[in-house]
Amino acid sequence: MSVLADAWSWLTTAANWSGENGVRHRLGEHLFLTVVCLALSCLIALPVALVLGHLGKGGALAVNLANAGRAVPTFAVLVLLLLSPLGPYGQWPTIIALVLFAVPPLLTNAYVGMRGVDADVVRAARGMGMTGRQTLTLVELPLALPMILTGVRIAAVQLVATATVAALAGGGGLGRIITAGFNLASTPQVVAGAFLVAVLALLVEAVFEGALRVGPARARARRSGG
Repeated sequence: MSVLADAWSWLTTAANWSGENGVRHRLGEHLFLTVVCLALSCLIALPVALVLGHLGKGGALAVNLANAGRAVPTFAVLVLLLLSPLGPYGQWPTIIALVLFAVPPLLTNAYVGMRGVDADVVRAARGMGMTGRQTLTLVELPLALPMILTGVRIAAVQLVATATVAALAGGGGLGRIITAGFNLASTPQVVAGAFLVAVLALLVEAVFEGALRVGPARARARRSGG
């Protein structure tokens, strides 16, 4: 219990929240890294998944390859990237490693969501004269959106938890608090840093869960009002 009490004391000490190494600054770095990696992962995975899901070809292979990448630890990928020619280029090794980590859930959920759209609805849309692009954007995408957002939620939470590896490559984020605690042999600081990461991951989870619930509820309300 003394370690938890000391960790709480560390968290409630104002000096630990200010300055370049303070919690506020490290939290901002952590959020920025998470948002950048999530955005890049979405730009890579979602277009591929939507097109493959719409065409119904090649998706199983892409999903299996993406899921196979989950077996490779993010830290191992980061180490390899640091030893590659990309090593000297600042945060890029960390960003690439995290993007590779976030692509599988995005690709899998988006593809499954697209393939889960009722085939009768798609045929009806085509029977009305919709083009392939219109069917994709106006019919399949809205119906697959809950599953797509679930993939985004999973990727975001995983990124928050895994972005701590940035500290091992000299980057910022909440991981720096944990590594600094190890360097100082300060167990309370290590526990406090881990607690901050856990709380941030839970908050991100809660935000996405709220969005997934509020969005359909508002859509139903608009339809009822119409």
